[in-house]
Amino acid sequence: MSAQMQAIRRDFSVHDLAIEANVSGVTGTVAVQARQSVEETEWLLTVAQSSLLVKGVVGWVPLIDPNVTEWLDKWKSNPLLKGVRHILHDEADDEYMLRPDFNAGIRALMSYGLRYDLLIFERHLPQTISFVDQHPNQVFILDHIAKPRIRDGALDPWRINISRLAERPHVYCKLSGMATEANVDNWNSDTLKPYFDHVLEAFGPSRIMFGSDWPVLNLASSYATWVQIVDQWLSNLNKAEADAIRRDTAIRIYGLDPQL
Repeated sequence: MSAQMQAIRRDFSVHDLAIEANVSGVTGTVAVQARQSVEETEWLLTVAQSSLLVKGVVGWVPLIDPNVTEWLDKWKSNPLLKGVRHILHDEADDEYMLRPDFNAGIRALMSYGLRYDLLIFERHLPQTISFVDQHPNQVFILDHIAKPRIRDGALDPWRINISRLAERPHVYCKLSGMATEANVDNWNSDTLKPYFDHVLEAFGPSRIMFGSDWPVLNLASSYATWVQIVDQWLSNLNKAEADAIRRDTAIRIYGLDPQL
């Protein structure tokens, strides 16, 4: 981590998460991987097994490994593993998701009932559309609305490509990671609202879910502030639509306990 990331250069535990969640009235979360290691996946599953707050895990598995099913077999009896993610936007190859070996790993996920979280930058959207088209029956969840160039005030070509991606009904969108894509020292809800409005128009409430991106969120905001901003946006929707974004879409798509 660089010096600019000092706010998160420490360990964060489920106890830290519980403090933030309690303040904001959040009663259930999905923990998502941050490292490309099976050891972290194991650790996240252990945390979830011992915490009433963590209802599911999106872990990491070596998708390009021809023996990836051996790892998936290891965890197939663990109902807390809900999905898999690979940090695509950190790969040197912008078309990494189109590699045949990576796609072979993605094809293995369906038989285990696992979702795939997409972590990309805006520039990856065209190839991501080609990627998801190869897997029309696999559920995909787009993290951080594809990290548009909010600090530059740029809407296009992100807006055009998000609309194209949203035409694929097996793709869902996580409302998260927006504050850190703005100027972290000078932004407000109005800065982000055009991006929220377009995602809402493109995907609709039934295919959008709230996400915090905590603790990375701490670089630009607090957990409570982010929840308040999203609640402000949702106040213009009816209760069913707002509830879908707050909780119902995540429960349905990740297969979580509905009693959150």
